[in-house]
Amino acid sequence: MVPERPYAEPRSGSLFDDDAAPEPGIRPAGPEAGAEALAAELPASLRMGTSSWHFPGWAGLVWDRLYSEKHLSRAGLSAYAQHPLFRTVSLDRGFYRPLTVAQHVAYAEQVPDGFRFVVKAPALVSDALIRESGGKGRTANPGFLDADLAWREYVAPARRGLGPKLGALVFQISPLPGRWLGEIDRLIDRLEGMLRVATMAANESPDAVVAVEVRNPEWLTPAFVAALKDTGATYCLSVHPKMPPIAQQLPILRALWPGPLVCRWNLNLKHGAFGYEQARDDYSPFDALVDPDPDTRAVLTRVIAGTVGAGRPAYVTINNKAEGSAPLSVRALAEAVRAASR
Repeated sequence: MVPERPYAEPRSGSLFDDDAAPEPGIRPAGPEAGAEALAAELPASLRMGTSSWHFPGWAGLVWDRLYSEKHLSRAGLSAYAQHPLFRTVSLDRGFYRPLTVAQHVAYAEQVPDGFRFVVKAPALVSDALIRESGGKGRTANPGFLDADLAWREYVAPARRGLGPKLGALVFQISPLPGRWLGEIDRLIDRLEGMLRVATMAANESPDAVVAVEVRNPEWLTPAFVAALKDTGATYCLSVHPKMPPIAQQLPILRALWPGPLVCRWNLNLKHGAFGYEQARDDYSPFDALVDPDPDTRAVLTRVIAGTVGAGRPAYVTINNKAEGSAPLSVRALAEAVRAASR
């Protein structure tokens, strides 16, 4: 029996419609000056993209004109995947409700062969609490870090539906209740069991990796690193105010070296740990770099160079709330990577 969903779906946002089938009519923006040449100079094992694709404000950057959010959510992926710098996207909608095999298949059919998906684990297994619609924790989630549930509701559907287009399975562990922070070792044992299931499945897809992203620095212990290493999983670098700057997270990756890179550039640090709504208001319609973050970009450029130089894959997805416009952040990071390789 599947437990109650640990996080209520937002009331608004067509991103959560059940039917992911493509609709006609959305066309990509015209070729961006130099974008194709830039893409050709990037390492083949580097895949960059954004967190979802349903943003009308990307008109002229990704879309040829203004479309509604609902239309983009349902039918924009194919046009998104034609952007020369976008070789991945994060399927964040699955956090609120697990995606089915059919939904994954529908997504895979809309992108070219070289495209790979970053798939975020559902709150069903990655959140310790069942939450109200506003995000407030209501009660303990019995499915938290449950290996069997993760397999049925997340890993198996993604593997079957996406096939070779599966890129990264990301378990983003939501912030823990304060009373649980003293039980990290017990939670790591449960996490390790879940990761063993996920990495066995990921090994069947040529480019797939499993990563863990956390929202409490208390996770970052030798036992946590050992669990990642023992299961073949990796650490997901997270640019988020709840975590130390990514330069301070790098020792975790060094302990797992050589390995793949998975990074989710989530939220500009100026907005604080609970600043998603403020960032949305500050940056909407997401068509300009309002708060450039050159320090994060410089660190990522170095980590990308080291990762792909060692022959490992790198997946980097960027949120609009990182600098103001995810497509422009991808372009700026791509230019930094190219410059560093010359």
